[in-house]
Amino acid sequence: MTEEFLHHIWKFRLFNQLELTSTSNEPVEIIKVGEHNFDAGPDFFNAKIKVGTTVWAGNVEVHTNASDWKRHNHQNDKAYDNIILHVVYSADKPLYRVSGELIPTIEIKERIEKKLYQNYLNFKSNSDWIPCEKQISLAPRLIINSTIDRLLLERLERKSKVITDSLALNNNNWEETFYQLLARNFGFKTNAEPFELVAKSLPSIILGKHKSSLLQIEALLFGQAGFLDEHYKDKYVLQLQNEYTFLKQKFKLNSIDKHLWKFLRMRPHNFPTIRLAQFANLIYHSSHLFSKIINTEKYNDLKKLMEIEVSDYWQTHFNFDKSSNKRLKHLGTDAFNNIIINTVVPFLFVYGKQKDDEKYIERSLKFLEQTEGETNSIIKKWNSLNIPVQSAYSTQALLQLKNEYCSQKKCLNCSIGNYLLKNS
Repeated sequence: MTEEFLHHIWKFRLFNQLELTSTSNEPVEIIKVGEHNFDAGPDFFNAKIKVGTTVWAGNVEVHTNASDWKRHNHQNDKAYDNIILHVVYSADKPLYRVSGELIPTIEIKERIEKKLYQNYLNFKSNSDWIPCEKQISLAPRLIINSTIDRLLLERLERKSKVITDSLALNNNNWEETFYQLLARNFGFKTNAEPFELVAKSLPSIILGKHKSSLLQIEALLFGQAGFLDEHYKDKYVLQLQNEYTFLKQKFKLNSIDKHLWKFLRMRPHNFPTIRLAQFANLIYHSSHLFSKIINTEKYNDLKKLMEIEVSDYWQTHFNFDKSSNKRLKHLGTDAFNNIIINTVVPFLFVYGKQKDDEKYIERSLKFLEQTEGETNSIIKKWNSLNIPVQSAYSTQALLQLKNEYCSQKKCLNCSIGNYLLKNS
């Protein structure tokens, strides 16, 4: 028997409570189990328990064996002085307070359904892709959908921390923070770090001073990215180098190392040179981009904002001094979806929370519902299990479910897992 399982049993009252008595034969009535505490201290706060004729309000501690109390050294910890009930699987030893008073204890060993614990052990030892892979089809859609709703918000909360931390570093400057994290997203997973470093080395206010010239914006971005330190022949690249040499001295800029960028095993359209050219074009065509995003109410208007091309030079190049056939290099559907999912939506969510304005939070969720979901290996597997993956709203939640619950076998913290434990 594990304490994790006993916490679950107590939290959801999954044990026989008829004629419940303490180890000293006093009747016990559970009025309120309390709030689960995941930090140091008693396991459940603010419980309300009636022992005999007295109603007590306080904390509850849960152990596998009563003797674990001393093994955990609780008798010397003042945080446990106000325990009103000790819940144990096996009451192998009576326990007393420092005052000599007996600590009310209930033993639930014979009150737990054996099948429930066996299902829990089966899930914990399961080696399938997810512990409930063979049973998940039994879960009602209502429970699956409510789990998706809850985990989507949980995932957005996790992403929010990155934004709030960056806001603090940027003195609550929303425009600068958005610019930096948007840049990171333009690098996708492979080149996220160098893209973010470029943005942090090049404040958006500097780019704003040169918004009338795409050449100067490209010179600043490619220069800060370390791409203009070599010898080139193309006339356009020489112009970039001349512009950057002047601007670098003017603003006392320091570029990042070119070797940080990765090209290996990438499709040419995803080369960092092309992504930088697209980012430059977005900066060139969008003044106060964060304000525009925040005030955009319609999904199609977001798409129009992101309908960006590259300059003439990059239509015939993937690398400097290496020409290729002319191709349109606009921001593709996958790239657009990625920006909506990982930048626009989290920012709307955080902005709504910080401004205490529900409309931004609702809009962030609506945009996710309108965005096509990812098609990675995790989502494909959920799809094979007949779990709904219609939009980014559900795929984001399912990524959270797999990574934070299923892979870690936190079935007791999952609504789907809870249902299947009781009904498998």
